[in-house]
Amino acid sequence: MLQIGDTLVALDLVEREFACAPEVCRGACCIEGDSGAPITEEERLLLEKYLPDVWNDLTPAARAVIEAQGVAYVDEEGDLVTSIVEGKNCVFTCYDAGGICRCAVEKAYHERRIPFRKPLSCHLYPVRITRYPSFTAVNYHRWSVCKAAEVLGRKEGIKVYRFLREPLIRCFGESWYDELDRTAQVYLAQKEQKEKKDK
Repeated sequence: MLQIGDTLVALDLVEREFACAPEVCRGACCIEGDSGAPITEEERLLLEKYLPDVWNDLTPAARAVIEAQGVAYVDEEGDLVTSIVEGKNCVFTCYDAGGICRCAVEKAYHERRIPFRKPLSCHLYPVRITRYPSFTAVNYHRWSVCKAAEVLGRKEGIKVYRFLREPLIRCFGESWYDELDRTAQVYLAQKEQKEKKDK
């Protein structure tokens, strides 16, 4: 683990590579899973606020779920998560012309229709944040549906934390990220030297 302020960052973030490959995975992270994306109460209110702006991009089934239970619910673990359709798709999924699953909220953001990009947990994925009384854990969640992203990341030489620069700054701030970057580079250089000595 690397300690950055009051956060403990898993070494996977600086040792492993990752780069989303939606043309391969088809946006599976928005479809697969036992529940919706974790969100805060503030994010729930934002999703409700901008719902009219994304409504036409949602599927009829998603609209029916939202009309019945709202944009979010509390799952079996007691977490507030986005509502899902038939135990799978997040209600905010939509599909592009190539059949790739996308986020309707992010689509509206990039089209400058709304100022909210998407819930932070979605923006950060595959990183998961867990807050404890005395520290915050920053972990890399490995999932089989993201195998193509690991392969592409290795091919492009992009570390997890660098791929997620923007959402990590959104979560912790630029000075935190800069410290992580400096610490990671020192760690990786020392690791490389040790590996050379051990050969």
